[in-house]
Amino acid sequence: MQYRSVLFSSIHVALIHQVKSFSLLKRAASSATDPSLFLSTGPDDLPEFSSKEEYLQFLDERGSLPKGFRCGTASGTFIPVEAPAMGALPIKGTVIVLDEPTDSWAAVFTKNKFPGSPIKVGRRRLSGGSPLQALVINNKVSNVCSGGDGEADSEMVCEAVANGLNLSGGALSVLPSSTGVIGWRLPAKELCDIVPKAIENLMDDTALDAATAIMTTDRYPKLRSYEVSNGGRVVGIAKGAGMIEPNMATMLSYIMTDVSISKSELQSMLDEIVGDSFNSISVDGDESTSDTVAVVSSNQLPLEDKNEFKEALAHVCQGLSTDIVRNGEGTSHVMKVKVTCFPGSNDDARRLAKKVVNSPLFKCAVSGNDPNTGRLAGAVGSFLGKLDDFEDSSTKKMTMTLGNRIIFKMGKFVLEGDEVEMELSNHMKDAGFGEHDEYPTHQKFVEIGINFGGVGKGKATVYGSDLTKEYVAVNADYRS
Repeated sequence: MQYRSVLFSSIHVALIHQVKSFSLLKRAASSATDPSLFLSTGPDDLPEFSSKEEYLQFLDERGSLPKGFRCGTASGTFIPVEAPAMGALPIKGTVIVLDEPTDSWAAVFTKNKFPGSPIKVGRRRLSGGSPLQALVINNKVSNVCSGGDGEADSEMVCEAVANGLNLSGGALSVLPSSTGVIGWRLPAKELCDIVPKAIENLMDDTALDAATAIMTTDRYPKLRSYEVSNGGRVVGIAKGAGMIEPNMATMLSYIMTDVSISKSELQSMLDEIVGDSFNSISVDGDESTSDTVAVVSSNQLPLEDKNEFKEALAHVCQGLSTDIVRNGEGTSHVMKVKVTCFPGSNDDARRLAKKVVNSPLFKCAVSGNDPNTGRLAGAVGSFLGKLDDFEDSSTKKMTMTLGNRIIFKMGKFVLEGDEVEMELSNHMKDAGFGEHDEYPTHQKFVEIGINFGGVGKGKATVYGSDLTKEYVAVNADYRS
């Protein structure tokens, strides 16, 4: 267990050093890159990368902060009260700061009935309507149901940020977030020592350092951006690799923009967009106690086209959500399940798709490149059988596809021997990647379609991961 702790720590240190070197060099290599790649990236349109260095360069190039934002990170150590024998463990603090307080911010939090203390503080901030000027994020400890006063600990860290930045709104203008081990007390005093160092390191050039610092078991940072027609930017970062089946967002995601938009409009957009992005992914079917997505505007540029801005926000959210699945603990394939013409609501269609991506048997089949289509049909039939008002006749026109080949139609499998078996298996192999990869080599999916043949209007697209031995290994030793 101690070996895994040292391994994760050394990987993080090496990655942070690499990220900092990229951030300090405004590379001449950018001129050799197709500029169109940096305009926007959604769930399917990242380029292929041949190395970690190329991936980090790409993120750094397109991670320029919107006007009015700065980010700073710093590291320290703490000894967990609950497990002192583990010794000093690494912890990172990240501060995101706006030049001026803003009323234009929105957030959505987990619906888990055991929410973390930062979630409770964040809900009060949101409902209180106070302006926001900073966010503070720590990894390693999630501050959930701990033995101490978790909310007071979160407020103490917010106070340290407010004092260090001399914020006019005080701690009420700081939004806290924590991620990591559930049940441990937040090392607030240690974080209060880290905060001034993070403030000293504030930079206004890139969000890449922040995307890296909030990682836990993530293998690589996740960052997406979109530039609207008047030059305004929407830049988002996220972390999350396990405990991923959000009931609103993901584990942690922060989106910054310099486009001016009202608080009510921003909240309305976010509430709608999370349904088709962060609420439409699953790595392991477990909803985190710390899920948070926050969107903050510095109001530096006018809102010229509301629909364009909404598209930009949706694009960033969808891209980050699929990045989380691809970077899932032990993930070696990403499934893309598209349900159409479902005789019910979009929410029910989404639940059906999640039933497929969360089926342990089917997840294992995908991991092994085994086109065991019976497991797919079994998962679909199991879900439909639990719907009281679902009519058997609704399945008569249903077709299922794998890799765009029809495998099930009119209640029967359409399988035609070894050649089809090999085609389906090759589709899975082509979508595969290494569960230890330190960067996303491609953006391919195991494509699964479930079409009810015009019976209804319900539709959904859900992304999910396979299940590998590495997932078990990571979570068997997670705390260390």
